[in-house]
Amino acid sequence: MGREFESLRGHIKPVVRKHGWLFLSGLDYLVPMRPYILAESNWKYIKDANFDAAVLPWGACEAHNYHMPYGTDILESEYISAEAARLAWDRGARLTVLPPIPFGVNTGQFDVKLDINMNPSTQLAVLRDVIEVLDRQGIYKLIILNSHGGNDFRTMIRELGLKFPKMFLTTCNWFQAIDQKQFFENKDDHAGEMETSLMMYLRPDLVRPLSEAGDGAAKKFKLAAIREGWAWAERKWTQVTKDTGVGDPRKASKEKGEKYFKAVTEKVSVFFEEVCKTPIKELYE
Repeated sequence: MGREFESLRGHIKPVVRKHGWLFLSGLDYLVPMRPYILAESNWKYIKDANFDAAVLPWGACEAHNYHMPYGTDILESEYISAEAARLAWDRGARLTVLPPIPFGVNTGQFDVKLDINMNPSTQLAVLRDVIEVLDRQGIYKLIILNSHGGNDFRTMIRELGLKFPKMFLTTCNWFQAIDQKQFFENKDDHAGEMETSLMMYLRPDLVRPLSEAGDGAAKKFKLAAIREGWAWAERKWTQVTKDTGVGDPRKASKEKGEKYFKAVTEKVSVFFEEVCKTPIKELYE
């Protein structure tokens, strides 16, 4: 249950689980069943809890081919951060997962209906406010769990690191943690085999039959430097893909999604644990 309750061991009667809470006989408050999820926690628990780090899941609201929900990136960030936090928590890491930010940078998709864009400057303002709260309350480590390729927090971290020198700020892309080739036949850039498999495992109720999916065929830049990866320009999405997907989803399966989810969350959980347990003054060797 956490180090804040270790002194109570032996004085607490059996736990009763009901409606997402732990009812502890002998205590006058409820401990959430997932004490690492801030949105599920109550003030009586939080005010006495100690956390070494916070995790901020960050997604996007955008079209994902014909068969996937607009909230795919949000849901992935939520499920992956929660499971990775659970694994890290069970190994003694003390962290709290903040509610996910649902909007990402979608400037290249301005003409895709209801793709909700949040400009990088707006993301900077949101991130600054979150960091200011953590800094003020003595939680000096923040992990941004990014779930959307259009988000890039590195320059923001450089700027905010100067304003909040006590903070350790880091960002990770869960979709780059594991080589897709270990699990999938077709490389997924957006709404392809990997994401479709993952959502078939996490939220099958939101995935349309694969017979309805587009093939995810996408055009590439003619410019050699961009194709080689040492130059960059933003893609204009509707000029690149007809179905908003980039990557063929048609060999996706729930079984592949389950194996991938377990591998990704285990690897991310190790990162969470290392951040929590490594003192800020001992980050380098």
